[in-house]
Amino acid sequence: MNDKLKPAHKLDRQSILQDAQRELAMPSRRLFGKQLLTLGGLSMLTGCSLTDDESVNKFLTAVSRLNDSAQALLFSPTQLAPTYTEAQITRPFPFNAYYGIDQVPHVDEASYRLQLSGLVTGKRTWTLPELVALPHEEQITRHICVEGWSAVGRWGGTRFGDFLKRVGADTSAKYVGFKCADDYYESIDMATALHPQTLLAFDYDGERLPAKYGFPMKLRMPTKLGYKNPKHIVEIFVTNKYPGGYWSDQGYNWFGGS
Repeated sequence: MNDKLKPAHKLDRQSILQDAQRELAMPSRRLFGKQLLTLGGLSMLTGCSLTDDESVNKFLTAVSRLNDSAQALLFSPTQLAPTYTEAQITRPFPFNAYYGIDQVPHVDEASYRLQLSGLVTGKRTWTLPELVALPHEEQITRHICVEGWSAVGRWGGTRFGDFLKRVGADTSAKYVGFKCADDYYESIDMATALHPQTLLAFDYDGERLPAKYGFPMKLRMPTKLGYKNPKHIVEIFVTNKYPGGYWSDQGYNWFGGS
């Protein structure tokens, strides 16, 4: 989901250091399995002296990039995220975005077309009925928000890796990017795109995906933090050029593993 975050345009030295300390403290961020790499060690690794605003911004960017690399190395394309029972579903599932619920975009089902671009050789335009007719599976998994909360939801749709192969996507490419009906955009690594639990979701809790959760479709990835799961998807593209993302372009971690 498009988690509601605070833009990182103006960060003072203390808040940057606190962010870096928090990154190192999180279990999913611990480098080499232990906290052997300290802030001092990171500053030496990145060549940052932390003497002014420019240097601490470079430092935080370096921490984030190092974090990306470490998470990518630790990511397993076959290890599954935990699943849950129907009794464990969080009801109501929380709405979360960088805007209010009254600003959720309206997408017309009849005129909707999913556009595919980039390194794709097959069918490049899909209607919603065509997408919903694809092989269907469900998962009950936990959504983990970077803000510190989590919720369990039931998602239905088609396995994204199978969809990419169906449309002739180059699965040796580095990235898959997403453009949304609002001004959100995101991208993921190909290994995550092909993960068996990465789902192109059209349903929530047995019903067609409501607008507040991302109609007409969202990408559901239990291996990623919430902000990496784009909603209201209108275009998917495959590329070898780093596409960035709405929040990562403002300084947040790109890999976003949960």
